[in-house]
Amino acid sequence: MAPSTENAVVRVERTIPAPPGQVYRAWLNPELLRRWMAPGSMTMTRAEIEEWPGGSYRIWQEDSGREVGGFEAELLELVPGERLVFRCGFVGPERTEGPVFDSRLTVTFGADAAGGTLLTLVHEQLGELAAAMPGMAERVGPGWDAALGKLAAAFAPEA
Repeated sequence: MAPSTENAVVRVERTIPAPPGQVYRAWLNPELLRRWMAPGSMTMTRAEIEEWPGGSYRIWQEDSGREVGGFEAELLELVPGERLVFRCGFVGPERTEGPVFDSRLTVTFGADAAGGTLLTLVHEQLGELAAAMPGMAERVGPGWDAALGKLAAAFAPEA
């Protein structure tokens, strides 16, 4: 989905083959995050998480061994096993230089009939990013889709 308005929104749903509590923890545990929190060939190299409302949530990512930036976020709401809400911004490799485009990310975790999780991700308020960096904004939806695919694969039973 390509955000293009002031209130641009990306919405992604994915079924994860694990209970909601485990999937919720995969968003807050740096070791679990390393397995999935980066789209495509990118990898997450480091995470700092202060697990309380108002706490910081910082992710570092690289692509082919080159630092590409990540996220600087504030955890606004934590409802164990049910919902996480972030105020987040994408940042470049310098982290402190250049613009940061604030947005809101809400992730909900619902039980499905098979004992897994229906994860719903809503990333909104992407309008400033879309206006300043349309190419980057166009990659938000596909990026989340790819990362959530890695999350689902991390919980998939081994064949």
